[in-house]
Amino acid sequence: MKKTIPFLLALFLTISFAQAQQDPRAEKILNAMSQKYQTLKAFNVAFTQTLENSSSKIKETMQGDITVSGNKFRLKLKDQEIINNGNTIWTYMKSDNEVNISENDPDDQQMSPNAIFTLYQKGYNYTFVEEMREGGQAYNIIELSPLDKNNSVYKVRLQINKRDNSVKTWKMFRNNGNRYTYTIKSFNPSPVVDANYFAFDKSQYKGVKVIDLR
Repeated sequence: MKKTIPFLLALFLTISFAQAQQDPRAEKILNAMSQKYQTLKAFNVAFTQTLENSSSKIKETMQGDITVSGNKFRLKLKDQEIINNGNTIWTYMKSDNEVNISENDPDDQQMSPNAIFTLYQKGYNYTFVEEMREGGQAYNIIELSPLDKNNSVYKVRLQINKRDNSVKTWKMFRNNGNRYTYTIKSFNPSPVVDANYFAFDKSQYKGVKVIDLR
């Protein structure tokens, strides 16, 4: 079975289309951030995800790496790899040496790593919270809250660099008490990739079991 993960890839929530009153200062910051990433032809991000739940005394951390080019991406995690060429998605589970193949749904926001950069545009209230300094850098803190009260995520907090409009961290708050913090460890705005990078090469995975779900 396909294993889902709460990454850039589950952060991208179902969007409601209700109207909302917005914070002009927050909107200006978010628009600058969104424009920065959407103008890039490709980028690579190394990140850390931390899951915390104080009531359950849970704290787990994992590392990841993702390369994005338009609607294509390749996500690498410790136990799995997800590749999307815009038409087909390959989900490879390392422990099972198994790959699931499915069709890409362009309307499925959960499978779009670029969604974090436009998430605020429909279905969310957003407000400027504060300006903070960390490691010699100044950051704007913006909070998003979904208009859909049935959304399992009730808040997303973004930490955006004032100097270059880059996202440093974002935190996702879920109703079940889970808190997911995503921290950008490194960012490369122009990785060298070719078309074959966004496809699963079976020959590179000896003995892999292929399950075609299309």
